[in-house]
Amino acid sequence: MILIIKDELVNPPTWFTSFRDLTLICSMRLHTDIVIESEDFDLYYNWLKPRGGMDFVDDFVPPGIEEGIRLDTELNYDPSIITDRIVPENTHQLYSRIQFAATL
Repeated sequence: MILIIKDELVNPPTWFTSFRDLTLICSMRLHTDIVIESEDFDLYYNWLKPRGGMDFVDDFVPPGIEEGIRLDTELNYDPSIITDRIVPENTHQLYSRIQFAATL
C-alpha cells in the first residue's frame, strides 16, 4: 500500500512531531510506502532531512502520478483523506482513517 501525503501538509499549521508520528505508525503498523506529492522535491527534502522527517518517507512524486491512499487538503483524487493539518489532536483519527481505507 502507498500513502501519498500532499506537500502542503508538511508545512505549518502541521506539527512536525505529529507528521513524524503519523508516518512512523503508518510505516510500522500498516507497512505502507510513504511518498510526498510535490512539484518542488528539493525544497521539501532539504527541510525534512535534517529534522528526521525522511526516516519513514520513501520518496517524492509529482502530483497525480502515483496511485494510493492520499492525505490531502482537498479532494483531487480518490481515495483521499481530507485534512488541513496534522496535529496531536487528529493524528489518531487520521491513522484510523488510513487504516480503514487500506482495507477497502
